[in-house]
Amino acid sequence: MKKYTIITINFNNSAELRQTIESVLGQTMKDFEYIVIDGGSTDGSVEVIKDYADHIDYWVSEPDKGVYNAMNKGLGKAHGEYVNFMNSGDTFHSPNVLEEVDRQIGDADILFGNVCNRATGIRYGGIKVDSEVTFLTLKKEILCHQATFYRRTIFERHPYDESLKLIADWKVNVQAIVFDNCKVKVVDTMIARYDLTGMSSTQSQLHAEERQRVMSELFPPRILKDYDRLYTDEEMPVVTLLPELKKRGRVQKIVYALTRLLLKLT
Repeated sequence: MKKYTIITINFNNSAELRQTIESVLGQTMKDFEYIVIDGGSTDGSVEVIKDYADHIDYWVSEPDKGVYNAMNKGLGKAHGEYVNFMNSGDTFHSPNVLEEVDRQIGDADILFGNVCNRATGIRYGGIKVDSEVTFLTLKKEILCHQATFYRRTIFERHPYDESLKLIADWKVNVQAIVFDNCKVKVVDTMIARYDLTGMSSTQSQLHAEERQRVMSELFPPRILKDYDRLYTDEEMPVVTLLPELKKRGRVQKIVYALTRLLLKLT
C-alpha cells in the first residue's frame, strides 16, 4: 500500500490538466498512487489523460453529479494512508513537496500547509505554523484542500456532502477536528499553487449560505446563539478591555473548550 493518494478532479479543463498531472508525477518522492477522475470531458482532456495513463494508477471519464461526487468517487478508489486533492488547474508548488510533507506529518490525522496564488505567487490564506486549530480557526481562516493531507479513514466516517456546492471540504474539517478531535499539524511549507478562478473562490454569497446551513445542521440552536455572541469581537468586552489576551489566542482556546463542553452536554 502506498503512503499517499493524490487525486485530481477534472472537467473540460484540458488546457490546465496537463500541468496539474505533471506536477504530481514530477514529485521526487514516489510513495504515492495517482487517481484522476474526469467528469466526461469533451475538450480533449481524455487525450491528455491517456498521454500519462502508464503513470496513473486509476482513471475514469464519465458524467458525475458535481465536484464532490467526483471527489467521493476518487476516495472510493484510494488506498493510501493519506489523501490529497490536487484538482485540475492547481499544482504542487515544487517537486519536493511530498518529501517535505512526509518529513513533517508524523502521526497527524490532518496536515495543513500553505498555498499561493498561482498567478502572483503571493501566499493565500493559511494559519500560523504549530498553532492550535480550533473551531474559531475553521470559521475565520482560509484552509484550502490543495494544501491539506487527510488520513484516509476520516472520509470513511465523513464522505463529502454532495448536496453542497462549495464547502463540503469545510464541513469535513469541522466534523473531523471539532467532533472527532482529530490530531492536526500545521506546517510552514508551501504545498500548492492555487487557481483563484475556481468556483469556491468566486461565489461568496453561496459560500456564506452553505456555511450557515452546515452550522445549523451540526450544532444545536443554543450553541449557535452563544457562538455568534462569543465570536463577534464587538460583543466581547473582555477582548476589548484585554487586547493582549486576544492577541495571544487565549480567548479562542477558552471559547473552543466551552463549545466542546456544551456539545457533550447536549
